[in-house]
Amino acid sequence: MIKIIPLCIWLFFHPVHVTMTSIDHVTGTDSLKVFIRMYYDDFLLDYKLSDGNEISFENSGSDKLFPADLMTNYLNEKVNIHINNKQLKGKLLDLTLADNEISINLLYKSERIPENITVRNLIMTRLYADQANMTIIRIDDFEEGVKLTPDKTEQTFSLKQIQSGG
Repeated sequence: MIKIIPLCIWLFFHPVHVTMTSIDHVTGTDSLKVFIRMYYDDFLLDYKLSDGNEISFENSGSDKLFPADLMTNYLNEKVNIHINNKQLKGKLLDLTLADNEISINLLYKSERIPENITVRNLIMTRLYADQANMTIIRIDDFEEGVKLTPDKTEQTFSLKQIQSGG
């Protein structure tokens, strides 16, 4: 009974399982800027489930809040972006931790003229049945949001009509 009380309090203050991802194509370049925000405690559980190792870090004001190579590998495994059917790999630019939220900026190199983009987001989909990975895609005049879940982890967007004016 004593162990259940702290768990109930924790669930009361952190009941949602959601991440936010924005994918922005930098017009006229071969770059995608990707921003991801998620709850830190959920991330640690998902990382442990994916990697099998428990890891944490201290927020000591340093830029090295979490090992960059481990975070890059985790995100490249969990967030798959395909442009014109070619999978891209992201490079971690920076991350910050504040108020139990971890914010991450990545850079992906893509093709200058994307015809289609497929996004697969597996962050915490094995952890929570009610996980919602909210994703926004912005490429030129195209902007669309999608909710990815454990049942729907992937979405493809066709950009051909936009580029041809149709």
